Amino acid sequence: MSRTLFCRKYKQEMEGLDAPPFPGPKGQDIFDTISKQAWADWQAQQTMLINEKHLSLVDPQTRTYLQQEMDKFFSGEEYDRAEGYIPPST
Repeated sequence: MSRTLFCRKYKQEMEGLDAPPFPGPKGQDIFDTISKQAWADWQAQQTMLINEKHLSLVDPQTRTYLQQEMDKFFSGEEYDRAEGYIPPST
């Protein structure tokens, strides 16, 4: 049976992650408050940022930047988006 939680991003009860996405308090906070859907949406957003802005994950500044953007994304604040990206029409 899946675990449900109140998702901080989408403000509703949703299916939770199966395990923390990374170790430490931040990973536990995400596990406790972020849904599978919100995590998947962040992963897609992060991938677009890395690809479109040509970011290197070896660079500590890039990792700090992505951490800050993730916090904004999950908190409902305005976050960076890939410039010129137009989502596909449905």
